[in-house]
Amino acid sequence: MGATMPVLGIGGILFRAQDPEALGAWYREHLGVGAGLAAPDTGEPEEWMWKAQGGPLAFAPFDADTDYWGANKQVMLNFRVSDLDELLQTLRTAGVDVTTRPDWDSPETGRFARVHDPEGNPIELWQPPEA
Repeated sequence: MGATMPVLGIGGILFRAQDPEALGAWYREHLGVGAGLAAPDTGEPEEWMWKAQGGPLAFAPFDADTDYWGANKQVMLNFRVSDLDELLQTLRTAGVDVTTRPDWDSPETGRFARVHDPEGNPIELWQPPEA
């Protein structure tokens, strides 16, 4: 692919919700994701944007019949995290159901956990391996 492509990265994640305000509040409260928030080392928050750290991002179409997440959902979100254990403890304390499986983790790819937002959307939490 010799030519430089003009796409620089993900500019947004937009999806339908039964109750957008409540769902947005859940993401802000439990994951620190949403408008007006900024990840560490990204500067000051901006009113309409979530400022995320740059880094690896998986873009992967899956087979239509994948069992990697529930068949009733078209998409699974994946968030890169810095301290999976701390986040999982916080989520469990807040009453969020967390799933972990040893076969999801490996030294090559890192560690993973799954949660679902209040509308049942699957969320994969990924702590990449140490560099």
